[in-house]
Amino acid sequence: MSSSGVALSLEGRVALITGGSRGIGAATVRLFRKAGARVAFSYRTAEAQALAMQEACGGPEHCLAIQQELSTPLDGRTLVAEAVRAFGRLDCLVVNHGVWPAHDQSIRTMTDEQWMSTMGTNLNSVFGLVRAGVHRMQHQVPLPGGRYHIVLVSSTAGQRGEAFHADYAASKGALISMTKGLSTELAGEGILVNCVAPGWVRTEMSAGTLDSPDASNRVFRSIPLGRVATPDEIAGPILFLCTPWTGFVTGEVFNVNGGAVLVG
Repeated sequence: MSSSGVALSLEGRVALITGGSRGIGAATVRLFRKAGARVAFSYRTAEAQALAMQEACGGPEHCLAIQQELSTPLDGRTLVAEAVRAFGRLDCLVVNHGVWPAHDQSIRTMTDEQWMSTMGTNLNSVFGLVRAGVHRMQHQVPLPGGRYHIVLVSSTAGQRGEAFHADYAASKGALISMTKGLSTELAGEGILVNCVAPGWVRTEMSAGTLDSPDASNRVFRSIPLGRVATPDEIAGPILFLCTPWTGFVTGEVFNVNGGAVLVG
């Protein structure tokens, strides 16, 4: 008996993915394009990588790189407007961008500037993105299936905290609370809101820590699977949460951390 397989298709959909030039974001852009979506993605400084990604994924008619600072609500609204201007609609919003100050900083010595900078990028811009994205979804003609998807990328740190990184943990915990509140608020309008919570992932942001033998050994010992994730292993669950197969899933925190959150 032959089988054609099970499709995870986003054909005809438009997705906006923030922080799409590197790491988890880049893997997600590539996967969404393979699934048939047209994709707009943001980058801040990595222009060469972003433009290479744009061309590799079909050029600006199918995959558009948008340079955009994301540190205020206005920045978020501006990015949504640019994506909609390019592709005419918005069906999936993946909020992936964020900063993690790599140096340990006690709450006693953390500066106002560090706290506000982390919150600006990891939380305030997300408010602008989500508000503008929801407004667009509410005022456009739905495609067959009639559902829209918002996926916020949080972290295990948002669930269990992270010593010496109170700013990061607080911002990522807020995304989990946003997911739970918005999921019930928007369910009646066909907008499904979910969260992916990665643990350690090998990206440029984590390379400094993971390339240190002592630090990486501590990290590996904290993960039951004994290794860190690849960006593709986070992109897959993000894609899944934006497909029709999750049409009855909203308000979920999808842990993708090798079991680390269970033993931390």
